[in-house]
Amino acid sequence: MTTEAATKQPMTQIEAAHTVIETITEMAQEQKPLMLRVVPEDGATFWTHYPKNDARDKFCKSRWYYHVHAPGSRDTDEHGHFHLFLHRTQLPEGLEPKVWPPQGEDARAHVTHLITLSIDTNGIPRSWFTVNRFVTNEFLYPADVMIEHLPDFNVDHTNQDDLVNRFVTAMVALYRDEIAVLLKERDMRHAELEAEFGEDAYNKKSGVEVLSQIPIDLDTKLSSLDLE
Repeated sequence: MTTEAATKQPMTQIEAAHTVIETITEMAQEQKPLMLRVVPEDGATFWTHYPKNDARDKFCKSRWYYHVHAPGSRDTDEHGHFHLFLHRTQLPEGLEPKVWPPQGEDARAHVTHLITLSIDTNGIPRSWFTVNRFVTNEFLYPADVMIEHLPDFNVDHTNQDDLVNRFVTAMVALYRDEIAVLLKERDMRHAELEAEFGEDAYNKKSGVEVLSQIPIDLDTKLSSLDLE
């Protein structure tokens, strides 16, 4: 890890707001919306991860991937969504997950799911939501752990489109408070599912994928801040 990457402070909300504005403006000027920077120009294959092996920050190992659900399994105004992750190495060493993947330490990806960012058909953020553990086969940690490490999420240095990387990092920094609420609501919903399904609360037998969500009104969010 370079000295610069190791010492860089987490992005402030004001810095995040300026970065979101800057990246969206540049995408518009280039007439290339968010989704066309991620999926092939001839369209996305439903359920496929873009990029294939996820976009992984070369310093901190945070990651993202984007995918598109088939019609009928997504809201009509959604194009697709980003799944955002922290790597387990970004959490305290030896910290036990609340729920493990069925494969345990042999799981393919040692990540914990942070949040999902839904994008509309114009390339504009439309909502945040959390998903049940089985959706991403994550190592599930409690909300308080995830909230503490929200500032550690950074995907500025993946090998994917720079504007997309910076936009995603900044969106998480801009909405840390809202994401914290969603993570707490996720855990409360998990508790309800545990009471009903026991250990199956975290797998497909529960029949529940989305645990909490809120719409995004980016203009209102930016207007609420004291931006120079």
